[in-house]
Amino acid sequence: MASTTEPFGGRLSVYPDLPGPRRRALARDALVALLLIAFVWLGIRVYHDADRLSGLGQGVSAVGSSVRSAFASAATAARGLPLGGDAIAGVLRGAADATGGQAVAIGQAGERDAHRLAVLLGLLTWALPSLMLLVWFAPSRLREARRLAQARDAVRSADPARGRLLALRAALILPDEVLFRHSPDPAGDLLSGRFEPLAAAQLEALGLKGDGSVP
Repeated sequence: MASTTEPFGGRLSVYPDLPGPRRRALARDALVALLLIAFVWLGIRVYHDADRLSGLGQGVSAVGSSVRSAFASAATAARGLPLGGDAIAGVLRGAADATGGQAVAIGQAGERDAHRLAVLLGLLTWALPSLMLLVWFAPSRLREARRLAQARDAVRSADPARGRLLALRAALILPDEVLFRHSPDPAGDLLSGRFEPLAAAQLEALGLKGDGSVP
């Protein structure tokens, strides 16, 4: 298998050979990678900020625990009363469960819900823009890599039809200013079977090295 350091960038290369197009492709890929990293950071930041709401539930739980402890202490002290101490202690224990215990349960439920909401918001903040970016960028990037691979195959191939296909594609899609840099009469070259100038123009447009020679 050819190395990516060989002419035409090697078969595994997804970047053009010419310095200018290669730099632009690398810069574009680097920008997309940085955006994906930024979305990850933003999702984590949103998660931590939203997860602070769970502190409200923790506060409610702490207050409920304090109330329950206070009633429990009072119930313990009431048991020592000579008249009706046990009855008073039972009432106080019931009040501890009805007030402090309920507050603890509400606080714990609020803490769980706030944490789940924080996780959901963090995931959405990361996943939605990342998915939109990849849906927009990945198909065009794959098409570009496929075109590069096909052009390299055409240059390396001994099949004359592949070189002619490069020339035909150049004549059909490249702007006139690009064609005229390689041929004074692009249409005439195509009709007369002189495919090398047009093939060279197509290779340049793709950012590949080569003289457009057709076997």
